[in-house]
Amino acid sequence: MTSALFSIARKLRLWGVMSSLWALLCVSMASAHEVVPTIADLTVADGSVTFEMRVNIEAQLSGINLDEVEDTDEAENANDYDALRALSNADITARAPDLIRTWDATPLLSAGGVQLMLTLDRVVVPDVTDGELPRISDLVVMATLPEGVSAIEVTWPEGAGDLVVRQQGVDEPYTGLIDGGGTSGPISLAGGDAATGWQAFGTYIPAGFDHILPKGLDHILFVLGLFFLSTQLGPLLWQVSAFTLAHTVTLALGALGHVSVPGSIVEPLIAASIVYVAVENIFSRGLTPWRPAVVFGFGLLHGLGFASVLGEFGLPEGQFIPALIGFNVGVELGQLAVIAMAATALWLGCRAAVLARLTGVEELVAEYPVMFRAWSMTGSLIIAGIAVYWVIERTLL
Repeated sequence: MTSALFSIARKLRLWGVMSSLWALLCVSMASAHEVVPTIADLTVADGSVTFEMRVNIEAQLSGINLDEVEDTDEAENANDYDALRALSNADITARAPDLIRTWDATPLLSAGGVQLMLTLDRVVVPDVTDGELPRISDLVVMATLPEGVSAIEVTWPEGAGDLVVRQQGVDEPYTGLIDGGGTSGPISLAGGDAATGWQAFGTYIPAGFDHILPKGLDHILFVLGLFFLSTQLGPLLWQVSAFTLAHTVTLALGALGHVSVPGSIVEPLIAASIVYVAVENIFSRGLTPWRPAVVFGFGLLHGLGFASVLGEFGLPEGQFIPALIGFNVGVELGQLAVIAMAATALWLGCRAAVLARLTGVEELVAEYPVMFRAWSMTGSLIIAGIAVYWVIERTLL
């Protein structure tokens, strides 16, 4: 009896430790202020350069190194960003010239080695409707183009995060993703700088991966929900295969414009799919006959979510298919990375718990299913709780 009570107490302590770790992880991730790329459309006409941007002005002015953080809460000077977020539209609009001076110091635009001085044409700062989401403003700058110039170069300041540049009004336009501190290289004003198939494929793999790790918390929780069903490899492969096939279909259809569902519908349903998977983990001991079909249906929803994000980056028209495939490969690599990290953490945790009692690997193998069940129940409960909150939040908003 004493041995049995000791075993139960030990498992309860393990459950408690894991619950605390999961709670800390999920709370910290759920409160993140996501860092999003700046999107810019480059147009040259009548001797003038127009740079139309969708940019988080507050994040750019805060002094946060956006190259090193994925959410503003991680930065040491996060309070500066929050203080800027609290300013009114008029106050942020008045601060826009400060950003122009920073870009001129880089310089943002140059042609033939000559800096193109920027002038602020207009800026539209939206109201803050959700304090957990970045406020994206529309900002347009212009510059006079010297005579005889055939190419222009864009240099993005170090620490400014990612910049997507899309050339407009020419055949085979340039489309590129520029890191903070990076440069586009010469962009021909006549066009012809469109990426090759392999270049587009390689460029969009990191974009897809980044949407899972670290920015895709809802997708991370869904994949973890799949992982927590069983210790057997077979059920995981069935679920991941169904999920991958489904989101590939709707990602392609959504990116091509054949399917369009409002985010107000898709986002609550994605959250509901996470609730379902987590709750079924709690009451089911293994793969049910209907689970792969249900996961396939949920994968269709998640694919629409991927498509909306991909639309923010803008796919190069001439290399649509390679870019789409590259983005999807990046998504798959991100999902596999989530599963690999979860499996490694679980194995190491179980191994440490067993070795702490000075026992061998044989006991680890014997007790692993019990410990996995404890992790699964704890993780699934927390995942379900977060997802229920998302369903309510996304439905009401």
